[in-house]
Amino acid sequence: MDIAPDDAIAPDTKDWTWVLERPCPQCGLDARAVEPEDLGAGLRDLLPRWQSVLGRPDAGERPDAATWSPLEYGCHVRDVCRLMRTRLDAVLRDDDPVFADWDQDAAAAGYAGAGPAAVWRELADAGTDLAAALDALRPEQRDRPGRRSDGATFTATTLGRYALHEVAHHTWDVRG
Repeated sequence: MDIAPDDAIAPDTKDWTWVLERPCPQCGLDARAVEPEDLGAGLRDLLPRWQSVLGRPDAGERPDAATWSPLEYGCHVRDVCRLMRTRLDAVLRDDDPVFADWDQDAAAAGYAGAGPAAVWRELADAGTDLAAALDALRPEQRDRPGRRSDGATFTATTLGRYALHEVAHHTWDVRG
């Protein structure tokens, strides 16, 4: 489908924190069941799939007007990994930080024009960096809290589980 890069996708206004309480019926991940010490490995296991996804000849094509292209999803996953690393750093550094808001729809404005090879390298770097930070969590750090501005609370562990679901779910979205 030939979609202009500036064609907007309807914003996702759902609160996805429910994935911390029950399995996702779409991608199948039960984030609750992932032990803290396995979060980094789970994330690293998903990353190679994105190289294949972003290497597809049609990676920049949207399947329909309401759905991001695999390239746009790849940009989003890259940005989610970066964001979650920033939030994890805040949880480990500060006492009960409130995370800065992130407008994922505004961030998506330039996704369609990105280069797939560059996005793959950036996604791999961001995902590997987040995985290493999750691997480095010590048991006494796992319950350190942080909050979104909407009041949703996380710990270092649930932030890692939420990030893992984001990557797993979007890998499923693109059939990676």
